[in-house]
Amino acid sequence: MMGGKIKKPGKRGRKPAKIDLKAKLERSRQSARECRARKKLRYQYLEELVSNKERAICALREELEMYKQWCSAMDQGKIPSEIKALLTGDDQKTSQSSSTKTPKNGKYSGNNQSKCT
Repeated sequence: MMGGKIKKPGKRGRKPAKIDLKAKLERSRQSARECRARKKLRYQYLEELVSNKERAICALREELEMYKQWCSAMDQGKIPSEIKALLTGDDQKTSQSSSTKTPKNGKYSGNNQSKCT
């Protein structure tokens, strides 16, 4: 009672207004719809990410297979034309016409055992 103020027992702050039950349920439903939409977008993003990674893995497997075939050809005493071009300095001509990663139509990619399609 000091200073003329009287303390009242109970909760402090403003009292919640009585909210219409239907409006509260509608807000809850709307929130649930938005949550499901965010979840769907997140899953779509993750699926796209996985797909991109799988494509990158396939490309790397194909490149590895190409290098394995080059090595086996060199073990047999044959030098692949792509390596000859690199050694002789004709790499500008081959890089303009086709990259070194694409001997798919060449003679060294016959038994590609990659599972990628």
